Amino acid sequence: MVLKISIVYPMYNEEENIHRAVAMAQRELGKATDGNYEIVIVNDASTDRTGEIADQLAASDPRIKPIHHNVNRTLGGSIRTGFAHATGDVVLYMDADIPCDLAHIHEALPRFEMADVLAGYRTNRYEGVLRWVYTRGYRLLVRLVLGVSVQDVNCPFKLFKREVVAAMDLRSEGSFIDAEMLSEARRNGFRIAEVAVVFLPREAGESTLARPAVVFKILREFWQYLFRSTETRKEQQ
Repeated sequence: MVLKISIVYPMYNEEENIHRAVAMAQRELGKATDGNYEIVIVNDASTDRTGEIADQLAASDPRIKPIHHNVNRTLGGSIRTGFAHATGDVVLYMDADIPCDLAHIHEALPRFEMADVLAGYRTNRYEGVLRWVYTRGYRLLVRLVLGVSVQDVNCPFKLFKREVVAAMDLRSEGSFIDAEMLSEARRNGFRIAEVAVVFLPREAGESTLARPAVVFKILREFWQYLFRSTETRKEQQ
C-alpha cells in the first residue's frame, strides 16, 4: 500500500506550464492516495515568473513545496535537490512540460508489488531520424556499458520506492541523471520494471535535450560515472 507519493518537478522557465503541471498532480495523485501526496517544485534559477508562481501556488496548498536554486544546476542538479526534499514512500520524477498523462500513475502503482523502480517508456514518440538514431545509440550504450536494459532511458516518468532513493549516489548535474538513476538502482540490487506511457507533445516552451552541448555533457558525465564506479569497485576488492 502506498502511504504517500512525492512528485518532483524540475522547472526552468516553465511559467507557461506550471499551472497545468500542478493541477494534473493534484488531480491524479489526489485520487491515487486519497490526498496524501506532496508536489516538490524545484525552480532552477528561472528568469521568468516560475518561482513567483510556485510560491503563490504553495500559499494556497500546503502540499506544494517550492525549492529555489540561486544558480542554474540543470536537470540532474534539480532532480537531486527534489529527491533530497521529497518525503514520500514513493518518489515520482516527471518533467514540468507534461510529456505524458500522469493518469498512468494508476497503472504503475500496483506493479510495485514486483518491482522497486518503474521506468516509463513512450509508446508513440517519433521526432525525426536524427533524434531516433541518437536515442537508439544511447540506449545501446547504456545497456552494453552499464547493464541497464530499458526501452526509453530518458523517459521523464520514473517512480522509486523510498529505499531506492536513499541508496542512490547521484552526482550528475545534466541529463545523464536518467541513466545514472537506473544504473544506481541496478547496482544496489533493486528490481526495475517498465510501464508504457503515451507521449504528449510539449504545448509551451522548448526542449533542450537534443542540443549538441547537452549531448556532450551527457557523454562527459557518462564516462565520469563509469570511472567513478570502476574506482569504487577497486576499493571494495
